[in-house]
Amino acid sequence: MDKKLWLAEPEAHDFSAAMDYLELHFTPPVSKKLVQGLRKAKTVNKKAKDILRASSLPLLPEKNLHVQQDLKKLKKGKKLSPVLLVSGEPLIIADGYHRLSAIYYISEDLEIPCRLVHSGV
Repeated sequence: MDKKLWLAEPEAHDFSAAMDYLELHFTPPVSKKLVQGLRKAKTVNKKAKDILRASSLPLLPEKNLHVQQDLKKLKKGKKLSPVLLVSGEPLIIADGYHRLSAIYYISEDLEIPCRLVHSGV
């Protein structure tokens, strides 16, 4: 992981964004439990290309507003927040889809710091 690109910890608002998204997949109690797990999970590193493949999501276009904002942040020397993931079929990117896509445009082989929990559902 390139420490110049990433914050050591997710930002507080990342967890609330993850909660909002996870409630589209799970009940509120299950979503809350998953987010609590993400808060406690150890950060691990995974390659951008592997996360994207496991999620079965398309790469966001480079012209996507949020992808552009993240690429601009990186050019200015600002760091991005780790990605929040929930394992399953497919992998759920609970927060950080646009950050993943931005990094992919730099290099699909870059490692991304992630918090990963298992859905158990």
